[in-house]
Amino acid sequence: MAKTQSGRIRTAIAGVGNCASSLVQAVSYCRAMGEEAVGVSFPVLGGYRPEDVEIVAGFDIDARKVNRPIGEAVLATPNCTEVFWDRLDDQPAQVHRGPDLDGISAYMRNQPSDLSFAPSDAPALTRDEVVAKLRAAQAGVLILFLPVGSTAAVEFYADCALAAGCAVVNGIPVFLASKPAWALRFEEAGLPILGDDFKAQFGATVIHRALAHLADMRGVKIDRTYQLNVGGNTDFLNMMDMDRLATKRESKTEAVQAAMDTRLADGDIRIGPSDYVPWLQDRKVAYVRLEGRLLGGARTSVELRLEVEDSPNAAAMALTAIRIARIARDRGLAGAIPDACAFLFKHPPVQMDDPEAHDRLLAFAEGDTE
Repeated sequence: MAKTQSGRIRTAIAGVGNCASSLVQAVSYCRAMGEEAVGVSFPVLGGYRPEDVEIVAGFDIDARKVNRPIGEAVLATPNCTEVFWDRLDDQPAQVHRGPDLDGISAYMRNQPSDLSFAPSDAPALTRDEVVAKLRAAQAGVLILFLPVGSTAAVEFYADCALAAGCAVVNGIPVFLASKPAWALRFEEAGLPILGDDFKAQFGATVIHRALAHLADMRGVKIDRTYQLNVGGNTDFLNMMDMDRLATKRESKTEAVQAAMDTRLADGDIRIGPSDYVPWLQDRKVAYVRLEGRLLGGARTSVELRLEVEDSPNAAAMALTAIRIARIARDRGLAGAIPDACAFLFKHPPVQMDDPEAHDRLLAFAEGDTE
């Protein structure tokens, strides 16, 4: 049996949306179910189990979440992900009122309040106040689950983490770990940073990568491909604002390009969110197509439809990333951690094939890397 480690991993969350809901539910679920928990990617990782994660603070802007226990806030509208564990009395951490910055797009402000954000009237915390809250909670890890396109907000919380002495796990496609300037800041501060943009447990990108890699192994020439995604959660609503999508498309596209032996021309690959369908709620439907040529140029194509509950798909990776961040802290490591990021994120500091990334992650967790 794998060894276990003592001590809770004190974790704060910036952005108490659907992904945070699934993460908070998952921690309580794993505490209750132990080894009977279903769908845990790595039951023991470097001595730590999912139930070792302890949520100690949250930051959000919505009136239905601010100043409430996070166990209540994650179940509040407009969150709409599947509730697979509703016994959250063991999640008392308070949700604090963070600054708006660019966390709300203009598009979101024009939606009915039951679909969009409803900003709290409570005063927004300043940078120094956020730092103080992180320190008071003794947070060792800060995970970022802010809306796509929230560049200023992501950088604000990353800066707060540096000041408070927190490692960062960046779950969204605003580039930090994969951006040398930010990686250097964390290295100089003696803190690890993991990112960027979670590659879901069994999502469209990882399946798209697997198909592309399989085609290359079998000698199939891929000519063009797309991945079109639709969903009904607030993230898809937010992404109807096309101005916020540049890094999301880059992250998803690069993840697939990196899995192929020969990169496709920009006009032959199209990947990213395509539409918002409210009644889908947190379900995401992905349509993947690859067109190519077999021996002698004989044509072939494959089409795939994938449907997943979007947020638990990301939370599974978050449970892993938080533990990896703690392992890195235990070892005094700092800056970006390439061996720990490639399996978990679409836009890591260094891209790797998924089987290699899986093995490198496990080797890192067990301390077998040089």
